[in-house]
Amino acid sequence: MNSEHVIRRGVLAIAFAGLLAGGAYAQSQDPTSQQQDIQSDKKDIRNDKKDLAKDRADRNADQRDINHGKRDLSKDRADRNADQRDINHDRAQLARDDKNFGANSAQAQADRKDLHADRVDRNKDQRDINHDKKDLAKDRKDRNQDQKDINKDKKDLHKDRKDLRRDKRGH
Repeated sequence: MNSEHVIRRGVLAIAFAGLLAGGAYAQSQDPTSQQQDIQSDKKDIRNDKKDLAKDRADRNADQRDINHGKRDLSKDRADRNADQRDINHDRAQLARDDKNFGANSAQAQADRKDLHADRVDRNKDQRDINHDKKDLAKDRKDRNQDQKDINKDKKDLHKDRKDLRRDKRGH
């Protein structure tokens, strides 16, 4: 081998080593920006955990509202049904009293008064039922939205943790 060939090889090796070193330097991050990324990721994780806890508390409160609403609805339906039975009983009593004592008798007038009061009660119970159904639907909608928020927060938390791991590895 002649000296010119050896020198060419040496220059090429040095140039190649320089290229490798330059590429590695270009890919390396500034340590301060990497620390900032890690701190930012940790802050994001803390915020996501807070959001997740708040959304879970909201969802649980909405579920309690739903359970209470179901109990109210059940009670109102039972009241309405009892009032309807009273109405049916008063109708039958009125028919008997009309037949036995006449339409304008004191007994028939008392039966009409009872029948009216029972209808008022039944209608009030039906309004309560309708109101409870609306409240229940709203509570279910709120609970479902809170669950969607929980799922989104979990996804954000997962991404932030992944970013933190990636930043700690320096990639």
